[in-house]
Amino acid sequence: MGMPKLSSFSQQQRVFTEKTRRKMRGLKLVERFKSIQVHALNSEATSRRNKATGEARAITIRSLVSKSKSNTTTTTTTTTTTTTNSAIANLVVPLQLPSADTLEPSIEPYLKPTNLVEALAELYHRLECCCLQSEKKTSLCVEQFTLLRSLGDQKLLRRCLRTARQNAEDVLSKVVLSAWLRFERREDELEGVSSMDCGGCVLECPKVNLVKGFSPCSINDRCQCPQGTKEETSNEESVFLCLPDEEKKDVSFCIGSEEIDCVKWRIAALSDPFKAMLYGGFAESKMRKIDFSKNGISSKGMRAVELYSRAKRLDFFCAMTVLELLSFANSFCCEEMKAACDAHLASFVGSVDDALILIDYGLEERAPLLVASCLQVLLRELPNSLHNSKVMNVFCSSEGMKRLAMVGYDSFLLYYFLSQVAMEEIMVSETTLMLLERLGECATERWQKALAFHQLGCVLLERKQYKEAQHSFEVAAEAGHVYSVAGVARTKYKQGQPYSAYKLISSLIFEHKPAGWMYQERALYNMGREKSFDLDVATELDPSLSFPYKYRALAKVEEKHIKAGILELDKIIGFKLSPDCLEVRARMFIALKDYGSAIKDIRALLTLEPNYITSNEKISGKYLVHLLSHVVQQKSQAECWMQLYEQWSSVDDVGSLAIIHQMLENEPGKSLLEFRQSLLLLRLNCQKAAMRSLRMARNHSSSLQERLIYEGWILYDTGYRDEALARVDRSITIQRSFEAYFLKAYVLADTSMDPESASYVIELLEEALKCPSDGLRKGQALNNLGSIYVDCGNLDLAEACYENALAIRHTRAHQGLARVYHQKNQRKAAYDEMTKLIEKAESNASAYEKRSEYCDREMAKVDLDVATQLDPLKTYPYRYRAAVMMDEQKESEAVDELTKAINFKPDLQMLHLRAAFYEAIGELSSALQDCQAALCLDPNHTDTLDLYQRARKLSF
Repeated sequence: MGMPKLSSFSQQQRVFTEKTRRKMRGLKLVERFKSIQVHALNSEATSRRNKATGEARAITIRSLVSKSKSNTTTTTTTTTTTTTNSAIANLVVPLQLPSADTLEPSIEPYLKPTNLVEALAELYHRLECCCLQSEKKTSLCVEQFTLLRSLGDQKLLRRCLRTARQNAEDVLSKVVLSAWLRFERREDELEGVSSMDCGGCVLECPKVNLVKGFSPCSINDRCQCPQGTKEETSNEESVFLCLPDEEKKDVSFCIGSEEIDCVKWRIAALSDPFKAMLYGGFAESKMRKIDFSKNGISSKGMRAVELYSRAKRLDFFCAMTVLELLSFANSFCCEEMKAACDAHLASFVGSVDDALILIDYGLEERAPLLVASCLQVLLRELPNSLHNSKVMNVFCSSEGMKRLAMVGYDSFLLYYFLSQVAMEEIMVSETTLMLLERLGECATERWQKALAFHQLGCVLLERKQYKEAQHSFEVAAEAGHVYSVAGVARTKYKQGQPYSAYKLISSLIFEHKPAGWMYQERALYNMGREKSFDLDVATELDPSLSFPYKYRALAKVEEKHIKAGILELDKIIGFKLSPDCLEVRARMFIALKDYGSAIKDIRALLTLEPNYITSNEKISGKYLVHLLSHVVQQKSQAECWMQLYEQWSSVDDVGSLAIIHQMLENEPGKSLLEFRQSLLLLRLNCQKAAMRSLRMARNHSSSLQERLIYEGWILYDTGYRDEALARVDRSITIQRSFEAYFLKAYVLADTSMDPESASYVIELLEEALKCPSDGLRKGQALNNLGSIYVDCGNLDLAEACYENALAIRHTRAHQGLARVYHQKNQRKAAYDEMTKLIEKAESNASAYEKRSEYCDREMAKVDLDVATQLDPLKTYPYRYRAAVMMDEQKESEAVDELTKAINFKPDLQMLHLRAAFYEAIGELSSALQDCQAALCLDPNHTDTLDLYQRARKLSF
């Protein structure tokens, strides 16, 4: 028999050697920093400079529109917006380049150890020691997730969360981690997907989450929970007619005028209090009728108690009755009944409204499963539930946290998840602030306290609450987080204490191993050549920091060298695409009246952040595109496709992003274009933006067959390989398509392949090439097919594939063809082939890197130096140079070369190579540390595991 849905129940309720330089500065530094006003530093010189460069920095919308008026006489298709030129002409909004001295880098809301390698190695050691203690391993995996967040590798972070969920024992941890995994995929943005769907994955099944205890499961384990719904019954009274009444009822409980006959020994078996009352020395033990009118239970509730005492089942009753039983069980210590009611009520929770009603009962009656079930619904509805005041009242208030503590749910993990979602949504909101305050209250370990108060300091800093932010950063620093000292310095600077801030960061540089962020931060409190020196050192130590590039670029603009400023920004945009750098470069293009390049950068920017708002005027990026479109001739969709081919073949990724953005403007919701956009973003290592585009493609797909392909890509990119293959097989069953076969081949090829597997992948790619598609995608398929042929030794077939790809302008096929020539011992031809790619490609750091393999050592060194200059984040050049140094017996230089890169990018391959170098020169403790750090990034890396075991044996 079934039960009514909760909807009827809801209706009932409604209710971080400086000595010489420091001596040279002497006391004159003090005089520099006497001014209280932060922006009064050298204000006279600043005003003169601003006046001299005002014309270069201020371009108004009026000037843009006036040019558009002259263009409309020759081009009649430029005005397609809903606002007329005359109306826009009245809007005078200065698109002004910011002054270099007003720029500030943000304090990142992550833990940044001064020695990340050491921190990762220590963490891996602890993970090794608790391999059999799943609950402790869960906590360590969350700590690992926290340490790795500053690296920005989304796949690595998802793996940490999955491992934490796999090892979770308690219900709350399972609930939180499951919801966190869903949030990282942003399943809330997928149309037609319920927050309570398990998606077939056991790690995210809401029913499995409510089962206490450790259950070893794989990421690919399928969920086995029943998919059907319970049948319902409309008449509880019929239950009493369904059960045999063979036992003698020898005691009655009187409630008002009604008598409920019961089996005495069965009621006594419910709890020790009942047993004492009915069989102990109490008067009731002698009574045939017992007055129960004043014990807070209705006659209907007591009948349910009697029935439960015989049947030990609750599926007969509606939610209200079970709630009454739960209260009764609490009052009379009926633990078995309470646990049954708790579990049964947990199954009722299916919506936010249900959860908000039932969580109050669960907290009042201290029913942990019911509360966990309610929390699960609220968490799986994030981020939308953040905007529900009733939901936030459960979490944000001190009273709400105290109530959660009653069931043991005042958990750091819970508030960690909530606060991260809130920071991602609206960093400066009151909700974010309160959640971080609760997070600090839940922190028990040093790293937890450091994280909570550092992030609280970041939020308070953004809210301009400088005194409070300073206190939070100081607490985090006291907990051992050196990077929080940068926050303390920034808040002092904001409060008119620049010299104090300068001394604080200078002491960090003197006391600790120098890091790029330390010099970057000190540059804020410095001037002139010393400021430039600090920023140059910051870039040398960490070339991924964008602030030094932006400052140098704007400083060049203020010297009336706008093109030099653009070239400075080109350096970082060439290897790290960031919205802020694109915005500044777009403003420089506007200053040069190069509106076509400006709109290209803004379109690329909007691809990364669709809701981007400019930093100064707070104008939306979309509105800037709208305005600039009046002075840039817009292309038809056919012209856009032609331009996309041109930019794709010239390996102009930013240009390709921009043109696809325009194509989507012409055809909103075109899933094929959104999918192409996601592929470009993945190539540019913009993983979050790529996943967003994939979700949009999935939502806008025109058929089930197409939707399954995009879902397969989403699942594959988030680690669910088997589920991805299941989706693509379903798609092929419905209709053969290029993208389905391509995806299946791609997934299967992403592992070590034996000859049989390679043959199957070849078949799949050949099938894909038989299906309709455009030259851009077929060029990629031919390129992939050529790569498989090379791996299998079929060089002639591979050469044919690459030549066919080049024939349809897939420029990257030059690299594959060079590989074929190299395999045929034609090194000169291979070198020449890569030279062709270098000449054609806008983004050619990889081409220089690859060409180095086909020339002598000196020429290779030159190419790799160029590759590092173009993209300092590429690790192969560092590894090659280090290996050459080891061959020349320059051991310390080799280690230093790797260390230079590891300091800003702790890459697995570089850590492994440095560990091997350390082993070779007998520094086993350093070798072990590097191995441990590498295994913290990938615990299954075979070569590192072998080296680690060997080094351990040698060290004993």
